[in-house]
Amino acid sequence: MSFLEFISKFVGKKVVCSVFGHKIVTVRNVTNHFKEYECTCCKIELTNDLADRKTFLTPELKEINETLLDHFNRRMLSL
Repeated sequence: MSFLEFISKFVGKKVVCSVFGHKIVTVRNVTNHFKEYECTCCKIELTNDLADRKTFLTPELKEINETLLDHFNRRMLSL
């Protein structure tokens, strides 16, 4: 059991992330430039924006990523 897991059991997951920072992993590659991320501790979802910064994944951005992924896959199949 890591130190962060030990602390998160007793304090709270959001407090641990606010003190120590998020532990972000890539969940899905939408395209070569856009990805979806998730914090393994507090489960917030993030994505890239046009300036390559991480922003919260809203339902609107999730729908945009789905459309972008569909378009990207169609383009890759036609090449």
